[in-house]
Amino acid sequence: MINVLVAAESAIARTGLEGLIGAHDSLRVIQTDASLPLWRRVEDGRAEVLVVDLDRQAVSRTLRELARLPRPPATIFLTDDLRALRTSEARRAGVRAVLPRGATASELVAAIEAVAAGLIVLHPEGVEALLSPSPLPSAADATGETLTVREAEVLNIIAEGLGNKEIAARLGISEHTVKFHIAAIFTKLNAGSRTEAVAIGVRRGLIMI
Repeated sequence: MINVLVAAESAIARTGLEGLIGAHDSLRVIQTDASLPLWRRVEDGRAEVLVVDLDRQAVSRTLRELARLPRPPATIFLTDDLRALRTSEARRAGVRAVLPRGATASELVAAIEAVAAGLIVLHPEGVEALLSPSPLPSAADATGETLTVREAEVLNIIAEGLGNKEIAARLGISEHTVKFHIAAIFTKLNAGSRTEAVAIGVRRGLIMI
């Protein structure tokens, strides 16, 4: 059973989401006082997954609140702007999935189960927006090769300042595999160091900053 907390900009939206989620036997909706700040509603640690459907003005405040928690729950954001959460702040706040507000019930349930298992979820509509390089990279940056999803993930973690051992632990892979990915990143980006790879990644839109 996965404990899910819903935070929405309106009572109608919250009730609708809670009804949809609660209809599945594997999911349990946690009821809390909606008048409390979100961080107060999740600080007791009961929520394994947080589903957030808020207006754009509330997103930054919500991310800051969640980022202050020692262990924020795995969070799913429903949004009309899939690029709005391409930030390191979002990762620190526990955001593990970004879905469009038009996502189907089955997609939402699948995302909840996936993030609860420690996975990161990208909706098909958002894959290109979230992971692809910018459409017009400079000539110096363009090598004709595209990073794989795993290489992009490693590059983003490098940007957080983590070493090979920490990257391996986070992704559940060996340090040897991490070194292999980093070598591929350097080659594809024509970079000579981690710092240079991160700088190129930022310019090309590969890093969620």
